[in-house]
Amino acid sequence: MFEQGCSRLTASESGCSLDRLAGLEKVISRQLVLEVLRDCGKVQRHACTLSYEVMMWVMLAMGLLTHLPIRQVFRHARYWRTGEDTPARSSLCMARQRLGSEPLERLHARVVRPLATPQTPGAFYRGLRLMAMDGTVLDAPDCPALQGLGRSSGSRGEAPFPQVRKVSLIELGTHVEVAFAFDGWNTDERTLARRLYASIPEEALLLKDRGFFSYEDWKTLHERHKLLLRVGASLVLQPVERLSDDSFLAKIYPNSWDRHRDRNGIVVRVIEYTLDDPQRTGHGEVHRLLTNLLDADQFPGLELVCLYHERWEAELVFDEQKTDQDPCRAEKTTNLRSQTIAGLHQELYAVSLAHFVVRALMFQAAEPIGLDVDRLSFTGCFRVLQCRLPECSTHTPAALQGWYQALLSEMREERIPARANRINPRVIKRKMSRWLKAQAAHRQLPPLKKTFAQTVVMKT
Repeated sequence: MFEQGCSRLTASESGCSLDRLAGLEKVISRQLVLEVLRDCGKVQRHACTLSYEVMMWVMLAMGLLTHLPIRQVFRHARYWRTGEDTPARSSLCMARQRLGSEPLERLHARVVRPLATPQTPGAFYRGLRLMAMDGTVLDAPDCPALQGLGRSSGSRGEAPFPQVRKVSLIELGTHVEVAFAFDGWNTDERTLARRLYASIPEEALLLKDRGFFSYEDWKTLHERHKLLLRVGASLVLQPVERLSDDSFLAKIYPNSWDRHRDRNGIVVRVIEYTLDDPQRTGHGEVHRLLTNLLDADQFPGLELVCLYHERWEAELVFDEQKTDQDPCRAEKTTNLRSQTIAGLHQELYAVSLAHFVVRALMFQAAEPIGLDVDRLSFTGCFRVLQCRLPECSTHTPAALQGWYQALLSEMREERIPARANRINPRVIKRKMSRWLKAQAAHRQLPPLKKTFAQTVVMKT
């Protein structure tokens, strides 16, 4: 029986077959990859070119090299040897299917973690780690295998592509996507969020938007974690006690029946505020925050109002993944490119792992000089890694360490100015098109029966 991960590909001195990816082992060790494969029963019994280990690294590379098709990803990940052929695209796709999504999911669970320390700028509030839950929607290819995902719909009809809904748990100070849950478009965000509760750190202050509030969810979380949520105007909140900072204590109930009888109520603190700047989005509206930080002297209301806006860091994580890490281009019109459900699972975990690799390196670059990670450009650092990764030398441990320190030094140069006082109206520049909207009848059209020349009728 051959050793796990045995491949016919010529390996480098360090034993890495995809030797141009060796630098990734500074974040994801080869030993951990092999352990995950063994835990999943992916044991290589015969030597082959595309072993399970090779395909794990190919998938990780696909999360970094999103602009390349899979065959070019393989080429990019390995130094060329004279007389060596690149595996065909069909062989790589079949190897992906053999690997499955479980190894990537388990690797994500073992590798991705909160990175911030109490000394990390902007990562903690009064000893509480700032975490957020938020959701996004990803377009998937319009192919028969993915139609069950569902599509959003509006006044102009259905969305042009099947869609995946994803909810993520994010460490705000470092932009690390600690965990995520996903399903088709028709799955509610709160349902997905419940799958993440076990991943919330004990010392977290969890920030969530108003779409995530429910009595049952609050009841599940409030005794174990500190919470700060925005809630809508329809929620009935009768003041029980006014506090020194003009916030007040109230009770939330499972339904109006219990409210009228004052049963099963949970005491919460309510912070209400308005904005007096006409340029601000939400000017003139009453905004309400709910928290179980009940002490107004220890946790002043104005601090919590300003702190709640840190939740927008989660939106920036989605922007990093969807816009910077995987930008739209002419040959790929959707966020995801896999055309099977299993392939989508692999791709989502590969993108998240690659995002963590970049964020972990950015954290390592910023930490020694006490720099806020927000002052480093994700786009710039991502491109530095893409550019420098093939240059990594594994001839000696000293050579690898030298490359690593040079990489971090170059990432430190990708600094951006401190964020300005910004206006963010909820508008888009391009709303409509003069072209007709694609409908269901336009999908999966039958092949043409005539050539172009056979359809031409000359006018006499």
